[in-house]
Amino acid sequence: MSYYILLSLLLFISCLYPSPGLQLCSSLSEMRWQMGEQVRGLDSQAESRQQLLQDVADFLRRKAEVEQEYSRGLEKLSERFSAKIRGSKEHQNFRKDQNLPSPLNCWYTILNQTRQASRDHGALSEIYTGHLALRLVHISEDVGRLARKSKEMEQQMQDELLKAISELQMAMKSYQTYRIDCLNAEAKLREAERQEEKRGGGRHSDPGGSPGGAGLDKAPRRTSLKKVERLLEKRQSKFMESKLKCAKARNDYLLSLHAANAAISNYYVRDVADLLDCFDLGFHLSLGKVLRTYLAAESRAQAAWQQGLCTIEGAIDALDPLGDKSRLMEANPAAYCPPLCFDYQPHEGDEVSEVRAEGPLRNELVSRFQHLQSRLNAITLETDEVNKTLKATLQSLVDLLAAEEPEALDAFQGCQSTESLKSTGSDAGGKQALAKRRANQQETESFYIMKFKEYLSGRSIQTKLQAKHDQMKEAIEKGENVGSRLPVWALPQSQRVRRSRPPSCCHHKLFGGDLQAFLESSGQAVPLVVESCIRFINLHGLQHEGIFRVPGSQAQVSEIRNAFEKGEDPLGDGYMHHDLDSVAGVLKLYFRGLEKPLFPSDIVPELLATAQLESSAERISHLRALLSQLPPAVLVVLRYLFAFLNHLSHYSDENMMDPHNLAVCFGPTLVTVPAGQDAVSVQPHINEVVKCLIVHHEAIFPGTSQLPGPQYEKVMALLLVLCLLALPECDSQSETVPRSVSAVQHEERFTPQRVGPTWGRECSSPLPPPALLPHQSFSLFLNFQEVARNMDSVFKELLGKTSGLKHMGADDALPHPEQPELPKGTPAGKKGAIPAKTAVSSNRVLLRGRGVFKSSGNGE
Repeated sequence: MSYYILLSLLLFISCLYPSPGLQLCSSLSEMRWQMGEQVRGLDSQAESRQQLLQDVADFLRRKAEVEQEYSRGLEKLSERFSAKIRGSKEHQNFRKDQNLPSPLNCWYTILNQTRQASRDHGALSEIYTGHLALRLVHISEDVGRLARKSKEMEQQMQDELLKAISELQMAMKSYQTYRIDCLNAEAKLREAERQEEKRGGGRHSDPGGSPGGAGLDKAPRRTSLKKVERLLEKRQSKFMESKLKCAKARNDYLLSLHAANAAISNYYVRDVADLLDCFDLGFHLSLGKVLRTYLAAESRAQAAWQQGLCTIEGAIDALDPLGDKSRLMEANPAAYCPPLCFDYQPHEGDEVSEVRAEGPLRNELVSRFQHLQSRLNAITLETDEVNKTLKATLQSLVDLLAAEEPEALDAFQGCQSTESLKSTGSDAGGKQALAKRRANQQETESFYIMKFKEYLSGRSIQTKLQAKHDQMKEAIEKGENVGSRLPVWALPQSQRVRRSRPPSCCHHKLFGGDLQAFLESSGQAVPLVVESCIRFINLHGLQHEGIFRVPGSQAQVSEIRNAFEKGEDPLGDGYMHHDLDSVAGVLKLYFRGLEKPLFPSDIVPELLATAQLESSAERISHLRALLSQLPPAVLVVLRYLFAFLNHLSHYSDENMMDPHNLAVCFGPTLVTVPAGQDAVSVQPHINEVVKCLIVHHEAIFPGTSQLPGPQYEKVMALLLVLCLLALPECDSQSETVPRSVSAVQHEERFTPQRVGPTWGRECSSPLPPPALLPHQSFSLFLNFQEVARNMDSVFKELLGKTSGLKHMGADDALPHPEQPELPKGTPAGKKGAIPAKTAVSSNRVLLRGRGVFKSSGNGE
């Protein structure tokens, strides 16, 4: 009964506290799962490494292809431009001495660096596809082999660990079995001892029983006692045996337990780590070696690239604009070597080869020299100021060009990240800053180019004016040393009483009238006012600064106009007491006041259409067709006027009146803006047409063979020939009474002769004979005789070419005081001959000639 109670108690305790066997089974299951995960971890790690190696191999293979493609692209790129350079003429010129211009040297350096980069990238491709790919294959094989062996060893170690745990489990079961046997034997022993105690207590409780009864029970009691003793001994021996077995089993269990725990600890603490080390054997070193080889290859390519960049940087630092300019000019001497100076080419035996300031030329040359010196000083000062501005602008432009552009390297800031919004904002700001710098650069560049053009133009004008200045100065200094006589321009001028001309036979108004009607009625090819004003400006105002732009004196303009209206020529004497601006104003006033403009209103739209044509040839052809519609008389006047304006524009260095400025002055004067059109928008087109007429007048206007009539002559002079008769008396009715030597000075300049119906006008100021000249002026009168004799040779040659006077003597070419008449053999109607109408006039002869040095005729 007690045995069953003890078993029930043990079962109850086992329910409250799980048995060690159950705990061991649970731990063993967990360990088996861990071991399986460890094996699978090795497989996964091996697969991961195999995949890594495969990816690296694929990457290197693809990069090798990219490098090879990039190498070929760089090679093609370099070869393309190298071939282009090798075929260029500049390369052949400079390659002889290797003295390349710095920009070309930079370009060669970049191409060489590109070619070297192509070779370097080709080498990278070979390394990636060769050595590194083979090494990765070997590493992959090593990883697979080590993973397989490591897995085998791990499974073996796991089996040994499981074997130790199995032994522990068996030892624990044995221990539990023997322990239960021991407990059972002990329980039986205790039961036997209790039974013995019960029997022993009953015997001592009835010591004096009845004698009869004691005798009867004495034998059975002895037998029962012996049985109990034998049972107790048996159970005692059984208990001792079970206890010994339990102790042995417990010792085995404890030993197995410690051994299993030690094995588990050793496996998890040491064996697993060692197995992983075995699995990793050489992998990191091998992979590191491959990657280091990759790094070394990239480093060498980068070093070569960096070396090439340093070479390019050195070439950039060696950019030398001044040296390049010198090399360019030295390499092309045929193009940049200054040509030989032009030599003076004498014509028809002329032996004078220098500027002369003697006789009647001195006054004009001195006046022109003074004006040119003033203009030279002004243009020198202006050019210096422009040069200062140019240097400051150049420095500003250089600073703008050399300014850093940080936004240019924004692409190297990395990939888009959380700062994408910030980078987007900075990108917009960088574009705005770049646009602003670009606008400032273009504005500064435009200003620099404008000032540079102005500087070049000013320096060119200054150079030409300086050359003229030096020649004039030398001529004037030589002229001062020729003689000690008083120069004509230094003598006091006289007042001249001009007698009125006979009333004109022309009944049409000059100013404000009809040009064509006036020409027909007067018989003049060019109106006197036009011819006289142009002659005066030709003689005195070609170098006048601002001619036609500066308004003249209104009083003088009115005076000159009234004189022309009366039929007089107030400018025919050549005196300088008239203001040039006033004379120019009279000329503009005449054309502006014509009743019918020179360009009729019906052809003005066609003129405006000419300004829209791009080609100069088209403009010339169109203008020729338009001008052919004008009357011939008007066309002659236009040809005369625009030839003069073209000649005047040749002196723009001194008078600052180029064709554009002249067109601005004469555009509103000659062409009237059509009614209903905006003058502000139309006037520039009119000015452009007038400018075209000035520049291309020879190609636009017909020549004398197509349109007979007078032509403008660039060289004009006032030629005085004193022809005194031998009569002792003089004309008492002469209305020109000189008060001093200015009577002779009045005729020092030679009045140009008009070509046309009024070729032989009589002079309005007859010269008195020498007997009536003041005593202090007689020596000057003799000087004029010397001038006349010096000019005889010139007239002899010019007149002889056209009138057969080649064999005439020096004393026969022109009339002298002792020779009152012209040679009888002189034809009166040929070129260069003096008209009979003006040959002899009572006791005085005054020849007027316009353009006497011109070789061409008047269209005959």
